[in-house]
Amino acid sequence: MNSLQPTTLIPPPPKRQQKIPKVQIFQDHRRFGFSNIALVLVILFLFMPLFVVVTYSFNASKGMRWGGFSLTWYAKLFFDSPELWRAFLNSIIIAISSSVVATFLASLAAVGIKWYSFRGRNYIQTLSFLPMVLPEVIIGISMLIFFTAVKIPLGMFTIFVAHTTFNLPFVFLLVSARLDEFDFTILEAARDLGASERQTLTKVIIPSIMPGVMSGLLMSITMSLEDFVITFFVSGPGSTTLPLYVYSMIRYGVSPVINALSFVLILSIMLLAFGLRRFLKSIAASS
Repeated sequence: MNSLQPTTLIPPPPKRQQKIPKVQIFQDHRRFGFSNIALVLVILFLFMPLFVVVTYSFNASKGMRWGGFSLTWYAKLFFDSPELWRAFLNSIIIAISSSVVATFLASLAAVGIKWYSFRGRNYIQTLSFLPMVLPEVIIGISMLIFFTAVKIPLGMFTIFVAHTTFNLPFVFLLVSARLDEFDFTILEAARDLGASERQTLTKVIIPSIMPGVMSGLLMSITMSLEDFVITFFVSGPGSTTLPLYVYSMIRYGVSPVINALSFVLILSIMLLAFGLRRFLKSIAASS
């Protein structure tokens, strides 16, 4: 009787070393390549001035020499600068009011040009982009000549009209870009279901273009807050905005109060951007 022989395990085949593609090796060795170095340099170029402004807002000395850490300029900003905050309030009022009106008018204009067919539609669409192409100096001078010709006193109302006119083409462009991606077969389905033109506009079109409308509104507010050239020409007594006030302060030397104000604005805009991020994502997802 044959004796049982112990079985021998067959060793597994040797693992073949996976060859890394040359492209991947090339990318791994270029972690500090030209594109990444250029990106770092651009970021430093953009944010280094902000870092300098924020740093010197805590400087106890008024000049560029470091005199120690201090919150003196923040105290002066919040408790001893009433005219600055009055100018800031004027900027907020003009920015919000002009942006809302410009967004409303430009959104309806974009829907009308895309929805209806009439003579001269292409010419109107081309003329609406002129304020985007023309320099702000020309727009400001033309606005000043117009208000002077019709004898409208310069003040908050003229700034409001000028900012509304300047913001219209930007909102129109963003809403039109959103309408270019719109599926117009949805309109036919809405009409087949018995929806009127008003119901189609309010319940179908407007919810679909809401991301473009919100983007245009936020861009208008930003452009209105930072505008200086047009506001300089159409402003009058008692209608000083924040850019005009900062310009008047800089003419007599850079005040550290401006550095403190800059840091407060940067911090506020960052908080606002992070706060609205989820809101804008929800609007984009719902459309």
